[in-house]
Amino acid sequence: MTIARRDAIALGTAAFGAAAIPVIGARAAVDDVPTANVKQPEYKIESGASLHVLRPAKFIDPDEVFWKVNTKKFIDATGVDVKVDFVSWEDLRPQLAVVANTGAGADIVISFGSDPHIYSSKLVELTDLADYLGAKYGGWYDLALLYGRKWNTKNWIGLPIGGGTGPVLYRKSWVNQAGYDKVPNDHDGFLALCQKLQKNGHPCGMSLGHALGDANGYSEWLLWTHNAFVVDEKGKVAIDSNETIAALKYATELQKTMIQGTLTWNDVGNNQAYTAEQISLTFNGVSLYYTLLKSPDPKLNAVAADTFTQDTPFGLSKRKPQSAAPLNAMLFKHSKYPNAAKEYLRFMMEADQYGVWLSNCLGYWCQSLKAYSQMKFWQSDPKLTPFAGALDSPFYDGYKGPISAASAAVIANYTVVDMFASVVSGNATPEAAAKQAAKQAERYYKSA
Repeated sequence: MTIARRDAIALGTAAFGAAAIPVIGARAAVDDVPTANVKQPEYKIESGASLHVLRPAKFIDPDEVFWKVNTKKFIDATGVDVKVDFVSWEDLRPQLAVVANTGAGADIVISFGSDPHIYSSKLVELTDLADYLGAKYGGWYDLALLYGRKWNTKNWIGLPIGGGTGPVLYRKSWVNQAGYDKVPNDHDGFLALCQKLQKNGHPCGMSLGHALGDANGYSEWLLWTHNAFVVDEKGKVAIDSNETIAALKYATELQKTMIQGTLTWNDVGNNQAYTAEQISLTFNGVSLYYTLLKSPDPKLNAVAADTFTQDTPFGLSKRKPQSAAPLNAMLFKHSKYPNAAKEYLRFMMEADQYGVWLSNCLGYWCQSLKAYSQMKFWQSDPKLTPFAGALDSPFYDGYKGPISAASAAVIANYTVVDMFASVVSGNATPEAAAKQAAKQAERYYKSA
């Protein structure tokens, strides 16, 4: 959709009318954010500038509503027309590839995690902007530094906007019925809970389909909780290991407790099953809880009341084995208006805009800048706690090796997901699947 100056009044009215928000007052949200007195960069906007932005489509209304509202504010303040296209998660990366490879199209693409590392030679460096924002807003979380900067440098090739994570969401009454107060933190206990839930007619469900967020998150959890990883610290492929074999065998047992169909789920599959009360437990972002909580249907509100959240089980990991899917903004060199684009990104990350967007997303996205963790909405509902520190994690796509085009390709091509899916479906042995995944990963790392 295009947001132009002539649309400003109508858009503002429609956006605020559609939101059923804010959760807390907009001014209060901004006042929660501590800031340092830092000189703002001066980007001289080019004459006649206009911008085209691609970013992921919403899973909850406020994400899109307040992004549009903030874009309208930018248009009013600068006179720059901005076209924002909200693209489905599955379609975003193919469109990004077209933009990057043709050198035409969108000025800014907000995609995921390591995508800037695939196209780094085609991007405008954003170090000046990132350094300013970091200095003003308490610094960047570790995952933001890893994903935003070229590996082992301080050169920013992407601007992390925020990140979404997928802890455990579960029906507390059903977990209690199975004999548990909460979800166990060890492998054996978690499996036993899922077995009892299934026996009681309340199976769990985690995606191993080509679901960009959910399936990658679940499969990486399986690896990390068994101390397995795709590559080592030097970037050598290490997925064909005893630890991976153990993870694959565990996944096979866990799969037996799940509802049918999880191997074909996309990123809405578990949301739909949970909302329909077909599953009792899943790994998911806050969008699931938010949708139930805000539904006009009292039955779904009751499901929200019975929905509790918890960090994913640690298994053998010593730290929370739960990463994030960061939004990462890229500015392409083919843009005719790089100063306008930098000013747009700066404007959208400042507290007056970002604070309102973040708080009204209610944990759907987590902040990439530490100052925003002080916002009071994070304490407004204890069920938000597992989402609050999404980017405060040692785990990332390609852990333990460098973030690169190769690590991004492994995720984009579902190498780890397909390895697990082939075993739990009975189409491959753990040993054969691990070897196949290693061969595929090596192709990406050798060609990077």
